[in-house]
Amino acid sequence: MADRFKRSVKDHWRVQYNQYGYPHVQQGWILPPDRKEEFDPFILMADDWFKRGTFSDHPHRGFQTITYVVDGRLEHIDNHGGHSVLDAGDVQYMNAGWAARHGEEAVDDDLIHTFQLWLNLPHELRTTTTSYQNVYVEDAPVVTFEGGSVRVYSGDIAGVTGPMKSLVPITMTEIHLKAGAEYKHVIPENHNAFLYMTAGEIEVGEERIALAKTDVATLTYEEDGTEAESELVIRAKSRARLLLYSGVPLKEEYIAQGPFVMSNMEEIKQAYRDFQEGKFGSPARK
Repeated sequence: MADRFKRSVKDHWRVQYNQYGYPHVQQGWILPPDRKEEFDPFILMADDWFKRGTFSDHPHRGFQTITYVVDGRLEHIDNHGGHSVLDAGDVQYMNAGWAARHGEEAVDDDLIHTFQLWLNLPHELRTTTTSYQNVYVEDAPVVTFEGGSVRVYSGDIAGVTGPMKSLVPITMTEIHLKAGAEYKHVIPENHNAFLYMTAGEIEVGEERIALAKTDVATLTYEEDGTEAESELVIRAKSRARLLLYSGVPLKEEYIAQGPFVMSNMEEIKQAYRDFQEGKFGSPARK
């Protein structure tokens, strides 16, 4: 469609990694927390390698997480009796809401590799009921096109709907391309969006910005736009794979501190008091 908004790359960078040793082996910021104003409704995104003992029982309040398992087995436990193991390609969605208390651990002696995205909540939803949803790779629909495919975890993309039920609607897709393939990714023009390269090399947008593995790119969008369609042209220079996320900005002030995201500092302090007073419930355990 000739009248679609044509997206281009707004900014791009390569993830830099910190080596921690054991058990949190390595971490890089896909979306750095000190630039969170640029990513609304997203807050931060971490690329983590870790062994068991890194993310045991801990609390959260006021936001959502989306954890994509790259490799290894990720064991989830929470203090409401929840337990599951996710494998490569699986995703867990969590609405921390009022009071989440959970653990995310490597199974046995696995070295687990994950991408975890923090997704903001509007003020009126910060104290909603805590919930978890596992999206297994085989349950996310795949749409094929000439030279590739797109797996849809969340949102309405390429004629299918992803199974993730986020309180703040977003799109999350994994795109696979053969060398030389071209693909037009269509999302609403008012969605703030970014992509993360997990393999290969591509060129993005009308300016054909070159991106390679571990590169991140934020995309232009219509800040005062509508749900009308926009498109991003992606051309594969080699066999390539990437994740692409988008969502409507909330345009609300908030504070992210430690494991909590709230609308102001008093709410942050109250979250710490509530946890210390046991209001988040018993520890997470099997």
